[in-house]
Amino acid sequence: MSYIKTNKAAWEEAFERRHKNWGDENYIILKNEKLPFFNHGIRKELEKKDLKNKTVAQFCCNNGRELLSLMRLGAKKGIGFDIAENIIAQAEDTAIKADIANCEFIACNVLDIPADYYDSFDFIFFTVGAITWFEDLSLLFDKVSKCLKPNGTVLINDFHPLVNMLPLPDEEAFDKNSPNRLVHSYFRKEPWIENNGMGYMSGEYLSKTFTSFSHTMSDIINSLSASGLVTIKLNENDFDIGITDVYNDKGFPLSFTLIARKCQF
Repeated sequence: MSYIKTNKAAWEEAFERRHKNWGDENYIILKNEKLPFFNHGIRKELEKKDLKNKTVAQFCCNNGRELLSLMRLGAKKGIGFDIAENIIAQAEDTAIKADIANCEFIACNVLDIPADYYDSFDFIFFTVGAITWFEDLSLLFDKVSKCLKPNGTVLINDFHPLVNMLPLPDEEAFDKNSPNRLVHSYFRKEPWIENNGMGYMSGEYLSKTFTSFSHTMSDIINSLSASGLVTIKLNENDFDIGITDVYNDKGFPLSFTLIARKCQF
């Protein structure tokens, strides 16, 4: 899976080219706000969860701001995993500055999380854009299942798969006079190849290669099921959670939150 190595290099390059002070003041926000950095769709679900004395993990945690935010709900221990070493270093620095001692961060490909962490977590979560970096979801969710305790749960909050069918405003296919036009296949198998940086973090530049993948809703649910993870809740929403607001309230499913539980055999 050479694409994972090239993605690692691209993410670390993006962090090196990050906007001035990007992420440097997250600790201030963490000290003063409840559940910052989460959109309102996932925040409602998190507030319902009893995480007191629980062990939690975020796969693809980026700079740790979401996991550190979640720790304020009383979790006993938190671990964040992400492939980019320099981004993990910022997460560790933020934890120290925010006085959150019961959270640690590990730089690794989440598919390579060692057996030391199997049957360790009551709750694992993915946020916006995380699962798109994996071509084979069955491998990803198999790792999730192994790391969850029996009856543990996983939460995924992400763009709805239909979003991949819609052209973004900076695409040539976008027509402001016909914004509801679908231009890409829902069942696209070809990877998305990008060399223009990571906009929200670094702006645009001629970057190392980012490779990501489309997944249908059936891909997601069936891969969870094959890994012994039973979907117990699925919310679909008509609002975007990070790309563009041009399609909001037009009848499209734009984001979703899914919760699945590890079966106890």
